[in-house]
Amino acid sequence: MTDGRTGRRLDPDRVASPAPGADDGGEGDPSASPDVLARVGAIALTGLDGAAVGAEAAVGGGLPQIKIVGLPDATVREAADRIRLACQRSGFDLPDTKVVVNLAPAGLRKEGSGFDLPVALAVLVASRQLAPAAVRGVVARGELGLDGRLRGTPGTLPAATAAQRHDPDTVFVVAEEVADEAALVTGLEVVGVSSVRHAVEVLAGRVPRPPTPRPPDPVRRVVPDLADVRGQSLARRGLEIAAAGGHHVLMMGPPGCGKSMLARRLPGILPELTPAEALEVAAIASIVGGRADDLSVTPPFRDPHHATSTAGLIGGGTGVARPGELSRAHCGVLFLDEVLETPRSTLDALREPLEQGRIVLVRSRSRVTYPARVQLVAAANPCPCGHAGSTTRPCRCRPDQVQRYRSRLSGPLLDRIDLHLELQPVTEDVLVGPSDGEPTATVAARVAAARHRAAERWPSDPAAAEARLTRDVPARVVRATVSRVTQARLARAVESLGWSARTFDRCLRVARTIADLDEVDRVVDEHVDEAVAYRLDTEGRA
Repeated sequence: MTDGRTGRRLDPDRVASPAPGADDGGEGDPSASPDVLARVGAIALTGLDGAAVGAEAAVGGGLPQIKIVGLPDATVREAADRIRLACQRSGFDLPDTKVVVNLAPAGLRKEGSGFDLPVALAVLVASRQLAPAAVRGVVARGELGLDGRLRGTPGTLPAATAAQRHDPDTVFVVAEEVADEAALVTGLEVVGVSSVRHAVEVLAGRVPRPPTPRPPDPVRRVVPDLADVRGQSLARRGLEIAAAGGHHVLMMGPPGCGKSMLARRLPGILPELTPAEALEVAAIASIVGGRADDLSVTPPFRDPHHATSTAGLIGGGTGVARPGELSRAHCGVLFLDEVLETPRSTLDALREPLEQGRIVLVRSRSRVTYPARVQLVAAANPCPCGHAGSTTRPCRCRPDQVQRYRSRLSGPLLDRIDLHLELQPVTEDVLVGPSDGEPTATVAARVAAARHRAAERWPSDPAAAEARLTRDVPARVVRATVSRVTQARLARAVESLGWSARTFDRCLRVARTIADLDEVDRVVDEHVDEAVAYRLDTEGRA
């Protein structure tokens, strides 16, 4: 007697007798019941969002191979060879016929090696080497080595979040090395395994199920102290205002005057991330291959080179777009040194994200949204030679060269930067004298107090309830704290300088932040004058 599908000769006694475990879905002979349909849960990531995927496997007729369908990318298609060798070297007997694996829903693009483990488990269930009941309610993720060992993959944390969102009772099976990362999702049962053999033994109940690991403790990164900066008292004041209100900053000055030093000390005076913010930052790092065991409550600091491409800065790439430096700086600082050396088109791509706090990347087959609430700090030389306006060295550039150089920063982007700080070289007596600046801890305490004061004020207005920083509060809400006389004073200054209505509102927000640092409820003329002065530093002398 032969099998009508495969043409293989069958033993009549074997056909008449059910395979061991066939009635209860248990384990048995791989070839005894070739029509088992297996399903193991997986997660397909699109940005930080994850969609539930079912790895469905069935043994059919044809030459021995594992065929994966359901819109897989090249990495997922290559999993067939990895899985076959990994299972064979782990002691499993794969069917000597074709095994078809469908990643459903078939219209959703599947990317990455994280599908190796769920596909392997589905194949083992379909071939009667693992009971279907053993994988019920299981979501698996991990890359298989040729020896059967399991490796962690990028995106473990957002995948774990998506798994729990789709089913709170999910059992999330991942590599041991990333189990602590997945355990950051509160209430999710995480099982860390070392290999496909270990996964089968755990799910089959032959060995005890490892407990959900303890998630890593958040850490506070060491940030250079603000007291290291000599001189530059006005720039330090501007940095404090920026930290208190979340305002964007442009620092312009000759080489070596301390622009980079100031920028790198900004994260130290910012408040620590909340648990939700820290988890969101960790999820973005996980997408690009980082590890959440570095979970930090210190705001991130990203300083891409000025030759970074547009895709590298805002995100992109083939297939599903990946986060760029902009999103990796979420809830922290994006520092663009030598900003005037960056192509203008790349800089202009920052306009909408700075306003909206997110970046939307659209491709032919995907639309991905990444969070991008950043504090932009840009630094530049004032001219090509770097010494325009310097009190120590003459500038060799013609006025038209200076104008052309500064025009690389477009007006619309410059309009979105609240504080423009002009720095001068530090004199010799300041360099060799005692430290003249306050330490980070002192400034951070004032910044925290100002933010706390603002946070208590804004929720009383529904329009500002969701604003995290003063820079994001609606203009009409800020105006309610400023007298009409003071607003008229600012309006006259804006009109005389040719500034835009957006600049008016941004100056008003900066003045509101200065008032919070001064611990007063009403914005007065002195606060507005200081806010205007911080834009005059570069705009008024350009």
